[in-house]
Amino acid sequence: MRKFFIGWSALLVFALLNGCETLETLAYLNFEPDASFVEPMVERRDTLTATGYAVIDVQPSDIPAQRRLLAIRAAKLDAYRGLTEQVYGQYLDSTTTVADMVVRSDSFRARVEGVVYGANLVQIEPRGTDTYEVTMSLDKSIVNDLRVLYLERAVMASRS
Repeated sequence: MRKFFIGWSALLVFALLNGCETLETLAYLNFEPDASFVEPMVERRDTLTATGYAVIDVQPSDIPAQRRLLAIRAAKLDAYRGLTEQVYGQYLDSTTTVADMVVRSDSFRARVEGVVYGANLVQIEPRGTDTYEVTMSLDKSIVNDLRVLYLERAVMASRS
């Protein structure tokens, strides 16, 4: 694990010193990402799990059964978002404005982006009378495949 952190630290320093040339350099060196390259990033579990929630009453329908189905769908999408965060991480953007040594504004924005396939629906469970909970899982081997796919696309994008 220590070698992993040292290796990634060296790669980070290299990226900071060379700017945007890092991916081009990897492409120039005929870097071919594989699962062994990204495997240490995955937690030491066989599967990743994520749980999503959605409230029934806020769903846009006058029909109660349709509101329940929409809540289940929204909870499933929330669970997918949780899996995507675990696979690819989360992009955070923050801005703080200080004037006269006083914080005037402080804002944060979060974004997650990625492709997830092969997720398994573990359970759909009503929570109380107004909420659905959906739990989904993703096998570690698929997580490795997703990360390799991401790295390959990043290298290809740097070549063009």
